[in-house]
Amino acid sequence: MIYFDKVSKVYGADAVALEDVTFQVAPEEFLSVVGHSGAGKTTLIKMLIVEDRPTAGTIFFESLDVHSIPRRQLPKYRRKIGTVFQDFKLLPHKTAYENVAFAMEANGRADDEIAENVPQALDLVDLADKVWNFPHELSGGEKQRVAIARAIVNQPDLIIADEPTGNLDPIATYEVVQILKKINDLGTTVILTTHNKGVIDALGRRVITLDQGRIIRDDAEGKYVL
Repeated sequence: MIYFDKVSKVYGADAVALEDVTFQVAPEEFLSVVGHSGAGKTTLIKMLIVEDRPTAGTIFFESLDVHSIPRRQLPKYRRKIGTVFQDFKLLPHKTAYENVAFAMEANGRADDEIAENVPQALDLVDLADKVWNFPHELSGGEKQRVAIARAIVNQPDLIIADEPTGNLDPIATYEVVQILKKINDLGTTVILTTHNKGVIDALGRRVITLDQGRIIRDDAEGKYVL
């Protein structure tokens, strides 16, 4: 489904963010990418969603070279990907329902689809009782679950969760991890970036470890070793 082929990214004369990175992600796989701050995790994600371009190498998504996509067609490509961020990025003056619905409205989905799919997405993340709450009325974990519902409501092929538990307490972290596992079990590919060893241990799924822009470990058994 996803293939990084000898991808490198160099900023300026000697700031190497990624160096000769090669790996693939199978459909419906759950992959965690770990490493210290500055290891290259964020750069890797930016390459995949075409917010940045590699200095060398190629990235394929379903056999498509993502950096050959014309700019006008990038929104269509990005609809295949749902993204969850560390800082939630919720609209403060919209309810949980409205935040999730906004993602569908932006994709031009019909009102009846929105009315059907938004409650289903919120129920999937265990927030059926918080549909009409505003972000300031939600805990950090609940906000992140709204963000996950927003990411999945358009039924993307891939979910990217970029440090989604970085601002959460251990209980909320556990809940978010379990929801990501449930989404993966339902057939959606998940790529998670984290530096939280506890999250990796709870998942027990494949882990790629980055260090100074290079892959130093690719472990199918879900071990975080740095």
